[in-house]
Amino acid sequence: MLQLLFAVAFSAVPLTLYIPPIRSFNLFIETVETIIRQTALYTIGAFPRVRLAFSRIFSSFVHL
Repeated sequence: MLQLLFAVAFSAVPLTLYIPPIRSFNLFIETVETIIRQTALYTIGAFPRVRLAFSRIFSSFVHL
């Protein structure tokens, strides 16, 4: 069990090099929030059309 713990710990250490510092997350989160705000209007209008398309596709499978 101890060997497994060491294996997991030492394999996770190099992954910490890929995690940016906290100060870099602020800009990233701000950019993601801006993108979500800008695309929210389009996704709200597209959702009913996508749902209608899927319902038509599934109903055509049922009628086969």
